Amino acid sequence: MGVDAATVREAYESVLRQLVDHLGIDFSFLRHNDFEARATLLTAEWPPRLSVPDPDPLAVVKFEDADSVFKLAETLTEPAVFRPNPEQEGYRLRVEQGSGLSATSMSVVPLLHSGRTTGILGLIKVGDRSWSEEELNALKAIAALLSQLQSRVIAEEQLRFAALHDDLTQLPNRTALTQHIHNRLDVSMPGPVAVMHIDLDRLKALNDFLGHAAGDRFLKTIADRLRTFVGTTAGIVARLSGDEFVVVLAGPCSARVATHHAEVIADAITAPVTLGVERISRSASIGLAFGEPGRHTAELLLRQADQAALVAKRAGGHDIALFTDEMHADSRLRNDVEIHLRDAIAGNSLTLYFQPEVDLVSGRVTAVEALVRWQHPTRGLLPPSAFIPVAEETNLAGELGRWVLDRACRTLADWQREIPELDISMRVNISPVQLVTNGFVATVARALTEFSITGRRLCLEITEVAVVQDLSRTRVTLRELRELGVQVAIDDFGTGYSSLSHLKELPVDALKIDRAFVAELGNGATGDLAIVQSIIGLADAFGLNIIAEGVETQSARQTLIELGCTRAQGFLFSKPVSTDAALAILHGVRIDI
Repeated sequence: MGVDAATVREAYESVLRQLVDHLGIDFSFLRHNDFEARATLLTAEWPPRLSVPDPDPLAVVKFEDADSVFKLAETLTEPAVFRPNPEQEGYRLRVEQGSGLSATSMSVVPLLHSGRTTGILGLIKVGDRSWSEEELNALKAIAALLSQLQSRVIAEEQLRFAALHDDLTQLPNRTALTQHIHNRLDVSMPGPVAVMHIDLDRLKALNDFLGHAAGDRFLKTIADRLRTFVGTTAGIVARLSGDEFVVVLAGPCSARVATHHAEVIADAITAPVTLGVERISRSASIGLAFGEPGRHTAELLLRQADQAALVAKRAGGHDIALFTDEMHADSRLRNDVEIHLRDAIAGNSLTLYFQPEVDLVSGRVTAVEALVRWQHPTRGLLPPSAFIPVAEETNLAGELGRWVLDRACRTLADWQREIPELDISMRVNISPVQLVTNGFVATVARALTEFSITGRRLCLEITEVAVVQDLSRTRVTLRELRELGVQVAIDDFGTGYSSLSHLKELPVDALKIDRAFVAELGNGATGDLAIVQSIIGLADAFGLNIIAEGVETQSARQTLIELGCTRAQGFLFSKPVSTDAALAILHGVRIDI
């Protein structure tokens, strides 16, 4: 038979109808056993009852509550014949309540699979009827075929369930979720459709501390909580992978209502989970996106919700973010960068710009800072902020950093050949990833040797974040750099990560005051003035050079001089310029200030 789960009921009814016609009986039925519930379930009947009570006493019969006849459905292994008998009053009453038939004669044949009774085939004659051995043997053969059909349908259903559900949590998987959203976005459906991407925060720490088995139990608990939530809202929850879940809210949903639901879910997730003797709590980063039927696709909506969740995650986690057009533009840029950055590093798309550092009193150029730019084929000249974060997230920071270091050293060597008396340092920014990478110091040493540059001509700028990310490794690296004669400056100083102890124990040569504290100097910004004064005092106390970034006004320049800071860079002197423009500035040696 070409039968599957969708058509099997029709096939069952066809068999029952033929049995009724052939045997001249009044009613036939098929029941299957639910082993977990310990009950017999009505699967099909012929002819259909014209009036079915609600609740139907024949639909589900628990074996523990069953009369002697229905109880046999759990263990029957051979055909049984029942004829009107006062001792079977309980069975007679149940049948009469469900069908209106009072006195019956019945033959029941078990469905058997692997030695277990999986159901029964029943045939009823109103009044009395005898059943021949030949009829019973034929019914046994028919029951065997029905049992095979049942087993095949169950196997198909299990395969279908496995294909559409997550193995760990039994929640719908990505395939089932995508189909559900696709249906919700049909042009005939109401909108907007709200999709919620849930990314659990810091699950790796839980797995590392308690093991993956405990992590799996935690995920199952969270899945149960989400399942309970959607059970109250008629939505759907699915597990995508790892620690990511998606909830599709039921019906049209506004941003206000969806945000409220997200807050409820966030609270449910944050509630502690008991794992053995430990009580573990994890927060979630939740992204919300909204789709209009007929205008959006399931894939687009899932991607937007994922992007919003990523924004919430980058904000520190335990947050809710709504997808916006700005996120869309940022995501497109990041995807573009991620796909093409490696080729840009290997090719000729990257270039260096240089910003002079000057003596505030004399105007003499004391250093230049190398700043990488990307001449993108369609987006034009991209600043570092557009692609360096992506490089760090995609393990390209080391490759990009080596390119910048080599190109900067090569450029300095070219300038020194053209201007033999040139006395400046080349400043190169180093990412936190580079600083703690094995072989970084060797890379710097090779560049110095290859381009015949002395260590004192190179200054590597590291951020305060890099200092505290891996303090022990940073300390070793900086000491090895000092042995090469290379200078080190802490960039963007004052943004809140360093401490006095770090300055005391790390071999650094200079601090660069972050532009945020410099821009308004001389304009009555007393808070900025106090911060800059404190940083300059720290630098003096530790014997460090001090350079101010972002000087754009004469008042800021004059204030810095009065405070004792005499080296700076900023648009007041020069914006970042090309190699040729920087060389022209160096030929002049001084900048008119």
